[in-house]
Amino acid sequence: MHVLIVYAHPERRSLNGALNDFMVQHLRRAGHVVEVSDLYAMGWKPALDGADRLDRDPQARFDPALDSRAAYQGGTQSADIALEQDKLRRADALILQFPLWWFSMPAILKGWVERVFANGFGYGVGEHSDQRWGDRYGEGNLAGKRAMLVVTAGGWESHYGPRGINGPIEDLLFPIQHGVLFYPGFEVMPPHVVYRTSRMDADKFAATTEALGRRLDTLWSAGPLPFRRQNGGDYAIPALTLREEIAPGERGYAVHLARGA
Repeated sequence: MHVLIVYAHPERRSLNGALNDFMVQHLRRAGHVVEVSDLYAMGWKPALDGADRLDRDPQARFDPALDSRAAYQGGTQSADIALEQDKLRRADALILQFPLWWFSMPAILKGWVERVFANGFGYGVGEHSDQRWGDRYGEGNLAGKRAMLVVTAGGWESHYGPRGINGPIEDLLFPIQHGVLFYPGFEVMPPHVVYRTSRMDADKFAATTEALGRRLDTLWSAGPLPFRRQNGGDYAIPALTLREEIAPGERGYAVHLARGA
């Protein structure tokens, strides 16, 4: 299989750098092809702007969605965007690796998503009508591929538990897993989170890599998060709300996971 790891940490000598090296070596030993987009080392430009469309009239008003679509369809995207899209086309699985900074991904990784998931590639595909609201949330150009988050957090695991002060980790990662990955079609694996990173010693690192290796070994065999597909019948279209008979009276992120799946 072909794996793309998008790595977002500014220091290669960090814990994240060591985990990235471990993942590359472990996957390659298992016979997989691995590519790494090291965003800081690449000098990735995080800002989505008019420069991303090479044939754009500099005097024209910039429209992020329309200019993105015109550049994608016309083959006039910035070369760094097109290169990352080619990596995604080759990949059978995508791993986003990052430290949890201010309850989300680092800005450089958010910028990778905003620029690479262009209109016509990551979104804005399929029929949009009163019967179907596009190919998204389980469908789209990236359907058939798998994705997983590998995240480090400084807090204790209990801080991110159901009653933890930081909020449940499932809720914090929902916008990324559901909105960034499931939206364009990925099957999303449960995240692998390493907690209390400031207390890492040799024994904990060995246990951490052993656990991460097990997750990598089941990347294609374990079941993904059972997010409900937009066009699978659970949502009323065009309102895009769960049908009344599904999880009646419930609300919040958890209702978008199918029970018993």
